Amino acid sequence: MRYGPITLLLCWLNLIAAAPAVAQKGGFKTKAKRAILIEFASGNTLYEKNADDLIPPASMSKLVTLAVVFRALKEGKVSLQDQFVMSEHAWRTGGAPSRTSAMFVPINNRATLSELLQGIIVQSGNDASIAIAEGLAGSEEAFAKIMTEEARMIGLERATFGNPTGLPHPKQLMSVRELAILSDYLIRNYPELYKLFAQPRFNYRRHKFINRNRLLFSDIGVDGLKTGYTKEAGHGVVLSAIQGNRRLIAVIAGMKTSNNRWKEARRIIEWGFKGFSDYKLYNGDQVVGQARVWGGSQIFVPLVGQSDIEVTLPRFPANQKLRAEVVYDTPLKSPIAKGDKIAFLKVTSTAGTTNKVPLYAAEDVERAGTMRRGLDSLFHLAFGWLP
Repeated sequence: MRYGPITLLLCWLNLIAAAPAVAQKGGFKTKAKRAILIEFASGNTLYEKNADDLIPPASMSKLVTLAVVFRALKEGKVSLQDQFVMSEHAWRTGGAPSRTSAMFVPINNRATLSELLQGIIVQSGNDASIAIAEGLAGSEEAFAKIMTEEARMIGLERATFGNPTGLPHPKQLMSVRELAILSDYLIRNYPELYKLFAQPRFNYRRHKFINRNRLLFSDIGVDGLKTGYTKEAGHGVVLSAIQGNRRLIAVIAGMKTSNNRWKEARRIIEWGFKGFSDYKLYNGDQVVGQARVWGGSQIFVPLVGQSDIEVTLPRFPANQKLRAEVVYDTPLKSPIAKGDKIAFLKVTSTAGTTNKVPLYAAEDVERAGTMRRGLDSLFHLAFGWLP
């Protein structure tokens, strides 16, 4: 994406509100090496720390494996009753002999896709993941290429994969931001299948598995998604929780112990629900900024919100500094109709929060004549879009 001219707004907000128990006076801080907290409805980032570092995601990368399977189910390419063979490779690499998390399907036995999905989601079964990969693509390597293709379609631009399990592999890399984006995608596009993540238990043959997401059994509204651990990656978790009509997605990674993972994950979710308020920056009819128009009857088009422009910000620290910028793809071509969505207002806070609010054309801009369009083309090629 290229960005058009930017309108800057620097201001101080004195956010006076009673501090909830979990909000710290200096703002939220986490012991996790990497973390992100996103509000589902708006897509706003409420908190982030090293969110774009590419790291080994461990079993959290199984969410991409599941995304591939969910798409195949939705498109009718497979059904939940289809059966998959537990090959010797799947059994040795991810089953009982591997001493990793396993569903324990016996070698050369068959299991239904429904059973394997539950084995992945509840038990994080590596054997189940490999069996599905081999059944759909022929090998782990071929399936890993499909995972990368799926990631690109979802919008994960940097993630790469070497296997469907998250077991150590040099190509197995994701960021916590990408894991959050992926979780948002799964919730929005597969609401019925997403319900599997809240399944507390799964019985298979003589095995009784309890969901590894410990916070499913807490009182903070968690209903997904996935844990992960390897020695290299440390302990991590991708969570989604809903309270009332508000859903949050959180990812933490790089914790030293499992117990610390759960304590920190609970902290960030509780803080997200209790530590924020909405603040109005502009009235709905107030011009926020302007965008440069190519080949239009006027050089700039004024921008407004669809309604009052509000942002979600931490209640503390008080007097946090905001930076706002108008962002849009350039060149912005005429004609433009009043009400067209053509930009967004990106508001970042020194407390680590990012809000993105759509902006709309406040008036029509007609297409200009040939001479004006030619001059604009020369101007764009020579200097870019300078205001």
